[in-house]
Amino acid sequence: MTTTRTPGRRVVAVLAFDDVQLLDVTGPAEVLTTANSYGARYDVHIVSATGEDVRTSSGVRLGVDGTPSALPRRLDTLIVPGRRDWRRTVADTELVALAEKLSAGARRTASVCAGAFVLAAAGLLDGRRAATHWELAADLASAFPHVDVQADPLFVRDGHVVTSAGVTAGIDLALSLVEEDHGPDTAREVARQLVVFMARPGGQSQFSTRLAAQRADDAAVRRVMDVVTSDPTADHDLESLARCAGLSARHLGRLFRSQTGMTPGQYVEAVRTEAAQTLLESGGHSVEEVARLAGFGSSESLRRVFQHRLGIAPTTYRARFRTTATAPGAS
Repeated sequence: MTTTRTPGRRVVAVLAFDDVQLLDVTGPAEVLTTANSYGARYDVHIVSATGEDVRTSSGVRLGVDGTPSALPRRLDTLIVPGRRDWRRTVADTELVALAEKLSAGARRTASVCAGAFVLAAAGLLDGRRAATHWELAADLASAFPHVDVQADPLFVRDGHVVTSAGVTAGIDLALSLVEEDHGPDTAREVARQLVVFMARPGGQSQFSTRLAAQRADDAAVRRVMDVVTSDPTADHDLESLARCAGLSARHLGRLFRSQTGMTPGQYVEAVRTEAAQTLLESGGHSVEEVARLAGFGSSESLRRVFQHRLGIAPTTYRARFRTTATAPGAS
């Protein structure tokens, strides 16, 4: 029996299946249903192809609301979570076909983590930019060469399709959907209620730039990284970094890119950006002071880099992330 959409409500379908990652499903569902306490009207349905409950990758059994046939013909949002074994997922032709059918009737489609493989197998990501868990990015690019895979961002929006990185990034994605539908104030209230960051920008890296040093095998490259991270404000041009490494500038550039996937200059900028983020999140510094302390020199340079890397201004970032002190008298 097909249900009737309540006027004004946004019907959201979350497609569940055996061995799905639990938080891929419950994270976005929790964000959207919490938003209902702040004026949103999301009607979230967790469905499976058979209408039967599913067992998640953690072994927890997840109840579903039925089959997709119980959904309205038109959906506001389809959310496709992921399964760690993506090859098994894309081999499930029934699941892929179901995702394609539901997406055709949805205003927008989103995936969490390895859910991007389902959308890719359905042809929904052809010619689009897409994100997935950083460990799976190379697999997604190899298996689906028509997809422009973005290995680093938390989530990527391309038209009516939004894809996110691993697990908790689904919460960031859902908060961004709430912000899109109901504005930043509502999204901020949901984030505070759930005690999570207020919608990390989609362009924010999945992991700290400093962690890249742990993946670099070459001692000279690691030495350069240590020098940069120990003092982001220093004049880290290519020639000075090359002297530190005991290599020619050209050799260091080639070696650094092969080890880390970025140029020395890009690494310096990334480290300075993280330093600025930390200062904006935790301190009372002005944007001008943050720019100087993080090594950007000028507030204009800081704003330009933030806009390019994160898609938002430093002041907007600070408003979203700055620690909120407990109000006087609050318990």
